[in-house]
Amino acid sequence: MSIAHFSSIISGVMTWGEWGKNLNTKDVANLINHTINQGITTIDHADIYGNYTTEALFGSGFKASGLHRNAIQIITKCGIQHLCPNRDNKVKHYNYGSDYIIWSAENSLKNLQTDYIDLLLLHRPSPLMDPTEIAEAVQKLLKDGKILHVGVSNFTPLQTDLLKKHIPIVANQIECSITHSQPMFDGSLDHMMVNGIEPMSWSSLGSVFKNDTEQSRRIMRLLDVFSKKYEATPDQLLLAWLLKHPAKIRPVIGTATPERIALAAQSVEIDVELEDWFLLLEAAVGHPVA
Repeated sequence: MSIAHFSSIISGVMTWGEWGKNLNTKDVANLINHTINQGITTIDHADIYGNYTTEALFGSGFKASGLHRNAIQIITKCGIQHLCPNRDNKVKHYNYGSDYIIWSAENSLKNLQTDYIDLLLLHRPSPLMDPTEIAEAVQKLLKDGKILHVGVSNFTPLQTDLLKKHIPIVANQIECSITHSQPMFDGSLDHMMVNGIEPMSWSSLGSVFKNDTEQSRRIMRLLDVFSKKYEATPDQLLLAWLLKHPAKIRPVIGTATPERIALAAQSVEIDVELEDWFLLLEAAVGHPVA
């Protein structure tokens, strides 16, 4: 089974709730409909978002949206035990025990008000993860139809291989952007291409708009030029830069602003020319790349 039907751009909901916009149910319903209307049908969650509250907010919003469940693909993550009032944890840690994975997935199903999760990701690798114990939980969830696919997030190639011996890993969501292009050179994306694993990127715009550094200024100078050439916004060009990679990276966008979601969706139509792509890479790394 594959996730080829997932949208090329993925909408991340981390900032929709307590950790950002604090949208209400009606707002979420409207934003879901808007996102789907832009052709972005894949929605990225994690159980911890909003201190374990955003899944339930989304579930209520999706119910109010009037959309059929088949209209979207839901990704969620488990494994991180977060420090917050909603969990009785003494320390932030990871839990990949079989019982916990099953409980967490079932809790996500309840909060999201759905019968199945399209893709369950193990959020980050734990030094204590036991692949056989993880496999026991995942195989049961797959068999019961509660999850359709399983993947990882922030796993190295070797950590992915460790699990891939036991369960069918279909995706790895990693940090990748013009200011964090290491996965293009350290074997991470190559490993995914060799093994038929779909790459997804978080923080897809990198630090270009966050930090006023010499690096960001170099990139912005080029983006200003290319914005006129391609008739596109700088953030559209940064997404198009990622989309050009042959691994077929699916960028996760974190915005809850309708206008920015619409612009992001249009980035799939932009084909950055070869030399322009390398000019942007050279601006990012600060030296010739060939």
